[in-house]
Amino acid sequence: MELKFKQKAAYGIGAVGKDMVYALSASYAMYFYQDVLGLSATFVGLILMIARIFDAVNDPFMGVLVAKTHSRWGRFRPWLFTGTILNAVVLYALFAAPNLEEAGLMVYFSIVYILWGITYTMMDIPYWSMIPAVTKTSADRENLSVVGRTCAGVGSALIAMFTMLLVGALGGDSERTGFRWVALIVAILFVVSEILCCIFFKEKSQTKMETAGVKDMFKALFRNDQAMVVVLSIVLINSALYLTSNFVIYFFKYDFGGANWKGDYTLFSTVGGAAQILGMMVLYPLLRKVLSSTKVFVLSIITDLVAYAVLLAICLLGFSSTLLLLFIPGVLIFACNGMLSVLTTLFLSNSVDYGQLKTGRREESVIFSMQTFVVKAASGIAVFLTGIGLDIIGLQGNTDDTAAAAVQTPETLTGLRLMMTVLPFIVLAIALVLFNKKFKLTDEKVAEIAQQLKEKEQANDE
Repeated sequence: MELKFKQKAAYGIGAVGKDMVYALSASYAMYFYQDVLGLSATFVGLILMIARIFDAVNDPFMGVLVAKTHSRWGRFRPWLFTGTILNAVVLYALFAAPNLEEAGLMVYFSIVYILWGITYTMMDIPYWSMIPAVTKTSADRENLSVVGRTCAGVGSALIAMFTMLLVGALGGDSERTGFRWVALIVAILFVVSEILCCIFFKEKSQTKMETAGVKDMFKALFRNDQAMVVVLSIVLINSALYLTSNFVIYFFKYDFGGANWKGDYTLFSTVGGAAQILGMMVLYPLLRKVLSSTKVFVLSIITDLVAYAVLLAICLLGFSSTLLLLFIPGVLIFACNGMLSVLTTLFLSNSVDYGQLKTGRREESVIFSMQTFVVKAASGIAVFLTGIGLDIIGLQGNTDDTAAAAVQTPETLTGLRLMMTVLPFIVLAIALVLFNKKFKLTDEKVAEIAQQLKEKEQANDE
């Protein structure tokens, strides 16, 4: 049965709120605790990495819990609702840190960030696991994946567009106060959006999911070679994205500079966010009319690589203070990342059918928990590298919680430009090689698998 517009809209609204929360934490936790509150960049990066990897290790267990859940409200919605409420509370606590001495603040940050990751997992895995569980065909999965990823892009774009402006407007001279108010607003919107998703996005009562012990689950995952290729690609693509997003706010504050750096950063992020959404909603559908999903994927990564090369050239040639020139590679990078996020979700959904045909088990939550596992691991590693990189290049943060920018040396600024461009370029190049050599779930192969599963189901019914 085809999903109704109301259900698709509810799913999309849930994605907006969910990714607003994730984007706020992923994009600004490092900046808030290092630049605003004054903790060591390496320490903050280390805690972020440990917390995300610790949380990632727990993700497969969450997948098993979801798969084994049976309630009057379905398998996914109880976890979605509970995780949302808890995560909203912890998000506010993350950006409402009390006035503590350095040691106390380090302990507070470590505990609260780990709790944030755990509670986010509680709602994130069931959210994405619903895609293959409530759809029957690859086309339906692709449509719902586009809805989810597009609306997730909207959520991320809203954070990029308005966070720093709201921090300044609500906090005045204190970024610390501004971030606390922004976190409260985002937490409230998050709860409202997920409640709407839970109310209007109905699960199919006939949905069946195989469950397994943790040991059997890992065996099934490693037998699904295509799922592993996809998640490794997700690791690499997201690592490149997080490296760029973690460095870019420092680039605008200390390299691009100017009294209006917040406005310039917001404008750049707004244009980039719009490009990401247009990439998902306009460019991706247009390209899919003439190209296969795998060709769109390859084209997106190659375009990304070209854009990073152009960005590096702009920085090294001394044009990094020209905002219009920065828009050119920025738009390309954001638009391609938008398409890649849709495609990796689609490929992961298709790997569920592939795994069922190959192993006889259908493991939606297990496979999608692997997605969150690797995304968090990738973001953890990326933010740790960011912290080390900031200390290596000798970047000096603020001495108080205001937005005043400290003066950096030329060597520091050159190091910042290189890390923002060269590292993502290398990571994406590796992703392209991996995908070309190992991925085989083409559109034709997916249709063939779907037909084989249909024939098996009909044979079993007889």
